[in-house]
Amino acid sequence: MATDTKPLHIACILFPGFQLLDVCGPLDLLNVLSRTQPMKLSMLASSMDPVSTFTKVTANEIHQSLSPTHTFSSPPSKPIDVLFVPGGFGCRAELTEAEEFLRARFETCQYLLTVCTGSALSARTGILDGKKATSNKKSFEWVKTQGPKVEWIRKARWVADGRCWTSSGVAAGMDMTLGWVKNVYGGDVAKQTANFIEYEWNEDSEKDRFADLYL
Repeated sequence: MATDTKPLHIACILFPGFQLLDVCGPLDLLNVLSRTQPMKLSMLASSMDPVSTFTKVTANEIHQSLSPTHTFSSPPSKPIDVLFVPGGFGCRAELTEAEEFLRARFETCQYLLTVCTGSALSARTGILDGKKATSNKKSFEWVKTQGPKVEWIRKARWVADGRCWTSSGVAAGMDMTLGWVKNVYGGDVAKQTANFIEYEWNEDSEKDRFADLYL
């Protein structure tokens, strides 16, 4: 069943070394959704410079960059309804500005959506304390150290606890996003969105074969 109050403004957090699919998979679903639903997207980072997926941890030869629309110190004037936090090896670094922004804006937003180790970044702020959450299964033991007061769920494709939605690793963010779309806009809209991009949506939030693989 769809909710009555629809979010209008989504803010995506960017940091060096973010995982590209964490961002672009869910956001492309929102691109499709925005054809029929009013919504606005802002991309926030520490500066207005393009933010690269490159990280020295993996030293990958292929990498891409996304351009912010705002900085943490000069955010959008309109209220933020959804905070969207990707993961990636870059979130293992000290990201003070991003953490302070999340902590400050969480109380007034409608939803927090995190993908992969974006839940670890969010957990460091304390905003997930006392809540159920999940994360990337290959990095799960490290993630737990970032939020000892979080009730980490080992086997879950995604977890919804009130207004906090957290997904397992990388591609799981698309399944979670569609689950969130179903919750907010209705099941038909979620299925239409998945079908439009010819995506086979895993609708079962508890179906997580990667927990068996890595944990």
